[in-house]
Amino acid sequence: MLTALLFLPLCAGCIMLLWGRAVVCRVGLPLTALGHTALAAMTAARVARGEAPAELGGLLAPDPLGTLFLMLASVLFLTAAFYAMHYLREEERIGEHTNILDHGRFTNTPERRFTACLCFFLASMTLVTITPHMGAQWVGIEATTLSSAQLIYFHRHKRSLEATWKYLIICSVGIALALLGNILLSVAFHSAEAGRATESLDQVGWFVRNARLAEPTWLKAAFVFLLVGYGTKMGLAPLHNWLPDAHSQAPSLVSALLSGALLNCAMLGVLRGHQIMLSAGLGGLSGGMLIFFGLLSLMTAAIFIVGQGHYKRMLAYSSVEHMGILALGIGVGGAAVSGAMLHAVCHSLTKCMLFLLSGNILARYHTYSSYDVRGMRWTMPVTAALWTAGFLAVAGSPPFGLFISELLIFKGMLAADRPWLSAAYLTLLAIIFVGLSVAVLRMVQGNRPVDMAPAKREPALSVLPPLVLGLAVLTLGLWIPHWLWNFLTRAAALVGA
Repeated sequence: MLTALLFLPLCAGCIMLLWGRAVVCRVGLPLTALGHTALAAMTAARVARGEAPAELGGLLAPDPLGTLFLMLASVLFLTAAFYAMHYLREEERIGEHTNILDHGRFTNTPERRFTACLCFFLASMTLVTITPHMGAQWVGIEATTLSSAQLIYFHRHKRSLEATWKYLIICSVGIALALLGNILLSVAFHSAEAGRATESLDQVGWFVRNARLAEPTWLKAAFVFLLVGYGTKMGLAPLHNWLPDAHSQAPSLVSALLSGALLNCAMLGVLRGHQIMLSAGLGGLSGGMLIFFGLLSLMTAAIFIVGQGHYKRMLAYSSVEHMGILALGIGVGGAAVSGAMLHAVCHSLTKCMLFLLSGNILARYHTYSSYDVRGMRWTMPVTAALWTAGFLAVAGSPPFGLFISELLIFKGMLAADRPWLSAAYLTLLAIIFVGLSVAVLRMVQGNRPVDMAPAKREPALSVLPPLVLGLAVLTLGLWIPHWLWNFLTRAAALVGA
């Protein structure tokens, strides 16, 4: 099953790339997503029952932490795949409006290349989440960079080219540092090499069980490189420079996957290092570094969200904010870790919802400027309602799930006796809330532009996927299923809960 989970999107991508026609690609993408989601659900059920599935000699062996991110990536890909059936038809029409392309000439990427890269992107995220092998995880994260770069360059104009190169260069530097972190990790465990003969090399479980045998200086150095390397891909400030450009220039469904799924995969790399540090009794150092970068990310997001006139860049800086919140929750430890796991789920669903809606706005208004988008409630009422709900959710307002997760993290800070951190956390969240509300309310309210036709029926495939995601986030704010909370707490237990 695990092998099929990995190779299904890989084989589907090869078929689309070599023989796929437009109709085959548009239908094949959601079919691939459905099959992958079904396999991921069966894998999650086995892990939830306490089983330990393993294939390919232990190379594929998901634990609760990786399985959580596997399910998130699969569900988000499924919603994006159905949204893509409408979105790809709209892209050609949007490209005719050169005001959003900075005078670049729109040349539509062949659909088979685009859909194939989406499938390769899913396969690489699957590898990251289901392997316990630190080296294979590194390969998977590097593969996400290579497969998603083509997706960012979809519009083929100078701004998307600049964003793609920035993404490739910065993330490649980060992944090189993470490779050095893996090498230093092996050096730190050099004295324990004799016990590795019967186990696969670089298994995170082996590192955790033998962490007390590691040389502390080398282990600390390894975590620093893992945090900086994978933190670059995760979008932690000040390593986030690629993120606003890539998210703003990529197609909206790609931005949804980058923010909702890819950042989680990079975070998983950081969490694996933190697992080992905790087992070695060095959790104070790793937790302190996570708190520092988390707080810095919140401060950076607060500065750049206020007054932000590009609504997709605003959402990108919101991702920086929420990665900072996750780092804070993990760094504080204790009860805050369970809140962080819930936050990862709710943030992924909400941010995917908002980026899909941003595609609807772009298709209607042909501009990225939040100052030029007015009167959405008159021109696209369904999208406007969902956009407002998404803003309330991502800003941590009740009754949405992010309110519950942020509250749990706050309670964890108080329980850990960190009053200064709690005060800074609430202050920065309040500033970000104000910055988001000004932009969102300006877009939704106001009079309909005189040159724009009144509201017409919005295509079902453009609003149903974000609606489903919004309902899921709302449900998690009102009721968390017992089985889901048990799964979250099992994942949190691996990283210090």
